[in-house]
Amino acid sequence: MKRVFSGIQPSGELHIGNYLGAVQNWVKLQTQHDCLFCVVDLHAITQPYDPAALPSLTMDMAVSLYAAGLDPNQCIVFVQSHVAEHTELNWLLTTVAPLGELERQTQFKDKAQRQESVAMGLLAYPVLQAADVLLYKASLVPVGEDQVQHLELMREIARRWNGRFAEGYFPEPQPLLTQTKRVLGLDGKAKMSKSLGNTIGLFESPESIWEKLKPAATDPARVTRKDPGTPEICNIFTLHHGFSTPDVVEEVADKCRNAGWGCIDCKRKLADNMIATLAPMRERAAALKRDPDGVIERLRAGAGRARQLAQRTIAEVREKMGFLHG
Repeated sequence: MKRVFSGIQPSGELHIGNYLGAVQNWVKLQTQHDCLFCVVDLHAITQPYDPAALPSLTMDMAVSLYAAGLDPNQCIVFVQSHVAEHTELNWLLTTVAPLGELERQTQFKDKAQRQESVAMGLLAYPVLQAADVLLYKASLVPVGEDQVQHLELMREIARRWNGRFAEGYFPEPQPLLTQTKRVLGLDGKAKMSKSLGNTIGLFESPESIWEKLKPAATDPARVTRKDPGTPEICNIFTLHHGFSTPDVVEEVADKCRNAGWGCIDCKRKLADNMIATLAPMRERAAALKRDPDGVIERLRAGAGRARQLAQRTIAEVREKMGFLHG
């Protein structure tokens, strides 16, 4: 099987945008490939953050991943900082990473222009991403469209290292683009994000889910219930694809175009299906939170399995780069 690596920052509990955009796909991939999924806390510290909150945010993300369906018996789930080889390979790859390409990265330029003083970690963020993937010689990386540029740089770094030290050693990772590439928030405008307050958490109560969906943006052309709509431009219809069966999606589209339903009817149907889909995850999360030591033990075991692979790579990389054996 091909090896897959992907990571997610420790932002606390997952929301439905994270789930539809990434984690839902990870759950499928774990049965098809040799998969490693990582809570990338080292990436999180490239932006201002609260050190006191980081452990609980990391723990909440781990609980979310397990509750969403990642199975330690089918894949490796671990915390990035628990495997020190990530930082070592990161430094070794900086010796071949092209500065000009790093400076041209869209995400770096967007974030840098909003900061008075730009930290080196922000510039070198893609090098650590490359280290994350290449450390395990992963050949596939599930990403959204906004990460494709980083993946191209990752392949360039692999080519440069291979060309200098060992031709063909690191595979050049290829993207696995998910079907749901970008999930808009409840405002229907910006990407779903906790910082924008336009999300629904994966473990929210049925009452909270409905209260958030009721005022959510729909097709702006539908002023009254009698107005026909265009489901393809309605964000609620997009969310139906993530939580409703194909038959229901088809029914929603027909009722929208023919004004058979009002927007509130469409939202109620979505809420019912979303609540039904998320209920087992909410129950699993509650059980995991009652056993934090068990979660820590799972993460420790995952890091141990990851470390075995990582240590082998680092030993080979050191030898090929000419370091004296210690």
